[in-house]
Amino acid sequence: MNLQIQTQSLSTHFPLPPFPPKPKFLQAKPKPSFKLWSSLSTVSVPPTKTSHKPFPAEVSRTIMELSSMGTLSTLAQDGWPLGVGVRFAVDAEGTPVLCLPQPSPDNRSTLHVQLDQCGLRTPQCTIQGSLTKPADATILRWFDSVWKKRFGESADVDNLYTVDVQRVLQMEDLNEDGVWVTSSDYKNANPDPLRNSAEEIVNEINTNNREDVHRFCNVYVDLDFQVSEAKMIWVDCLGFDLRIYSPQKGVFDVRIPFPREVTDEKGAKSSFNGMSQLAWEVEKNFHAPDFEKVKQLKKIVYSGGR
Repeated sequence: MNLQIQTQSLSTHFPLPPFPPKPKFLQAKPKPSFKLWSSLSTVSVPPTKTSHKPFPAEVSRTIMELSSMGTLSTLAQDGWPLGVGVRFAVDAEGTPVLCLPQPSPDNRSTLHVQLDQCGLRTPQCTIQGSLTKPADATILRWFDSVWKKRFGESADVDNLYTVDVQRVLQMEDLNEDGVWVTSSDYKNANPDPLRNSAEEIVNEINTNNREDVHRFCNVYVDLDFQVSEAKMIWVDCLGFDLRIYSPQKGVFDVRIPFPREVTDEKGAKSSFNGMSQLAWEVEKNFHAPDFEKVKQLKKIVYSGGR
């Protein structure tokens, strides 16, 4: 499948809705936080803070935190590259920790990791670096604790290795162009605070709030076509991505930011509920749409199946 992209960014501020609505509300679990704009991203132009998307370094750190398996590629003794599936953990700076019985004598390596986002998108990152064997006993014990935290079991410390990250290639989806991330940007980035609850939130919204998601397309996005179906792809601390389908125009992705950056599940659900309320009031002409709509979409062209 090849994806060809067009996109952009722009922003919008939505005021808080003044009175109760009709849409279904999400149940929030304890905790809070949040600015509301609207934007879209492009693969050829790396996100900036004004695009209201996480930076590629932050996305890479999130992928590594949510995954525990990847493909480690090294040069074998015969000179051919060889990729094998491995389990890994990551420390506080995102350094991959692996258990390897017989690593290649050439310590140059790549670790490729991808994350399935509700069957609609597969962001991925490929870490380039050098396989390193920690020699200090204290450091080995530390990496063993990192491994145990991830897998619930101790590692064989004699087989513990790390990947000394030199740079990272981050891609938004399969067959898309990537963005190179420096080692320092990767290590200094923070994984998304919603990462552990994002999939649950998306599944809940796609199951119980389909009308709200569809309404978001009509209210917050400037469309010149009918939307037959809309699904949430993923959610993060800055907003969420929708995939919309039109029999006449095709398939698009659109980025809709939250009113303010959120820090936890409760904040995300509270923001979604507020946006649902406002969208319902605008649709029913109870509230004037005094915000600028998203005007550009990311075109998705499929060729070869997913």
